[in-house]
Amino acid sequence: MHVYDILRRPVVTEKSNAQGDAHNQYSFQVDRRANKIQIKDAVETAFNVKVMSVRVVNIPARMGHYGRRPVIKKSAWKKAIVTVAPGQTIQFFEGV
Repeated sequence: MHVYDILRRPVVTEKSNAQGDAHNQYSFQVDRRANKIQIKDAVETAFNVKVMSVRVVNIPARMGHYGRRPVIKKSAWKKAIVTVAPGQTIQFFEGV
């Protein structure tokens, strides 16, 4: 798997913005087959930062509802929370 195929998109929420400001942690949606080592290499290559740790959360698939009937399936995905070295930031998230 190529390093640019691993990172799908950033997860930009109020909580992820607060983690970025307070703890130098950034959240990404990643490929479900990627492991922590591949995620670390992809972030270091793409953003030119030193990654200290990677935490991974598997988000399960969920059913949506239309009235009482469960009809819409929201697919499962994987989220990676990446901690970068103190003093470094990912410029992609600045000003969001």
